[in-house]
Amino acid sequence: MKEKLADIRSTLDNERRPSITDVIQKHTGRTHPLIWVGIGLASLQQLTRINVVFYYGKTSWQATGFTEASALSTNVVNGSVNVVFTLVAIALIDRVGRRPLLLVGSIGQALMLGTMAYVFATAAQGGASGIEMQGGQGIVALVAANAYIAFFAFSWGPVMWVMLGEMLPNRFRGAALSICGLVQWLSNFLVTWTFPTFTGVNRARYLLRYLCGIWDRSFHLREVVH
Repeated sequence: MKEKLADIRSTLDNERRPSITDVIQKHTGRTHPLIWVGIGLASLQQLTRINVVFYYGKTSWQATGFTEASALSTNVVNGSVNVVFTLVAIALIDRVGRRPLLLVGSIGQALMLGTMAYVFATAAQGGASGIEMQGGQGIVALVAANAYIAFFAFSWGPVMWVMLGEMLPNRFRGAALSICGLVQWLSNFLVTWTFPTFTGVNRARYLLRYLCGIWDRSFHLREVVH
C-alpha cells in the first residue's frame, strides 16, 4: 500500500501530458512487459467466447428447437445470471484473490462448454432447425449454458479489468488501458465474426456494431495520447 501511494504521489509531482510512447521502456527501447500481459488478459477474456452466448443466444436456442418466445426468455435469464454472479465476484475478489477466481472460472467454463458440446453433438437430427433435442437434453444444455455464464461472470469478466487497473503503473496506465481495451474489442470482433461460419448466421448486420466499438476504443486511445 505504501509503495502504491508513493507511486501516486510521484505521478502527481511529475505530472505531464501522457503519451503513447510512455509504454516503451527508455533503457531497452522495447514495449513494457506488463503491456503484453495486459494484452494477453484482454484477448483471453474474449477468447472464452462468452459474447457468442449473448449475441447469438436467441438464434442458437431456436436452432436447437426452442420456440422464439422461449429463446428470448432464455436470453433474459442469461443476462440475469451474468449480473448476479458479477456481484458475487465483487464480494469474493479481495477475500479469495484474483488467481484462484481465474483458475476456477477457467475450469468451470471448460467443463460447461464440454457438456454443451456433448449435448449438441448427441442430439437427434431432424425438425425444422435440423436438431431435435429429446428427453432432458434441452434442460441440460440450458443449465450448462447458464453455469458457463456464471463461471465467466465471477472470474474472467470482472477480474480482468481489476487486474489491469492494479498492475499497470500510473505513468502509462491510461495509454496501456486503451491499448488493452482495443485488443479486447478486436478479439471480440474476431470471435463474433467467425462464429456464424459454423452456424450459417448472416454476419453483415453485426459488422457495423463492432466497427463502432473499435472506433470508440481508437478514439479513447487518441484522447489519452493528446
